[in-house]
Amino acid sequence: MTALAGLAPTQVAGAPAPARRGRRRTAYLLLLPGGLWLLVFFALPLVQLFATSLYDPSGSLTTGYQQAFAWQNYVDAVTAYAPQFLRAFLYAGIATVLGFLLGYPLAYTMAFKAGRWKNVMLVLVVAPFFTSFLVRTLAWKSILADNGPVLDILRAVGIVAPDGRLLATSVAVVTGLTYNFLPFMVLPIYAALEKLDPRLVEAAGDLYASPVTAFRKVTLPLSASGVVAGTLMTFIPAAGDYVNAQLLGTPNQYMIGNVINSSFLVTLNYPQAAALSFLLMAIILLLVVLYVRRIGTKELV
Repeated sequence: MTALAGLAPTQVAGAPAPARRGRRRTAYLLLLPGGLWLLVFFALPLVQLFATSLYDPSGSLTTGYQQAFAWQNYVDAVTAYAPQFLRAFLYAGIATVLGFLLGYPLAYTMAFKAGRWKNVMLVLVVAPFFTSFLVRTLAWKSILADNGPVLDILRAVGIVAPDGRLLATSVAVVTGLTYNFLPFMVLPIYAALEKLDPRLVEAAGDLYASPVTAFRKVTLPLSASGVVAGTLMTFIPAAGDYVNAQLLGTPNQYMIGNVINSSFLVTLNYPQAAALSFLLMAIILLLVVLYVRRIGTKELV
């Protein structure tokens, strides 16, 4: 004890202070490329977007925009396009719920029941990514067409009226969103289920739990991290999407993404487009924080 009293804390711990500082500098250097990337391609554009949202809306590309700190742009954006905001979150929410109802059984089958077909099923899940988002959506336009096979079957069984249609409706838009973002739901859930120890489910059975109870008490809670990640990865891009509403719907189904796209590229109203974009990001961020705090697992919070 007397010999240790004269030693520095770093010497007692066994690691020299210069070595620790060297490892710390190495860690910072490894973080530098990613940090610079985020700064240049995320932080700075975000600041520029916020500044654009406060421009004087009376300006134009020809006359130029003046920085007027026009906070009224946000008020005007909300009052003018509240239905499109609500429609975006409604469609995204429905698509997320449908994606979970379809994706969880598929991920469960892949993780526990597929056997030697597991890799084949995994390839089939990611296969849609081999074609472009636009092509996949255009394919649904053909599938749901008025003379398509799906509508003929639904008319034959009486689900759809003889003069009814699927294309250019909210059903078509939600169907497109669900399909296009379904892999983002399946893959995180599959990854969480793949790590689950099956002996825990067997132990629940040994304790006289029914299969339903074992799933509800063991499997589902232990895969909660995948469910949370999958719902976020589905809801966030779906809320900002505009391609599905553009191709599968009508202006009556347009979401806020369609308005932003039109404001940037058609009407060239940059202050309005920037204000709508910033509002969309802020609302999504708030919803994500509330969701993760309420339902998120310890791995995410």
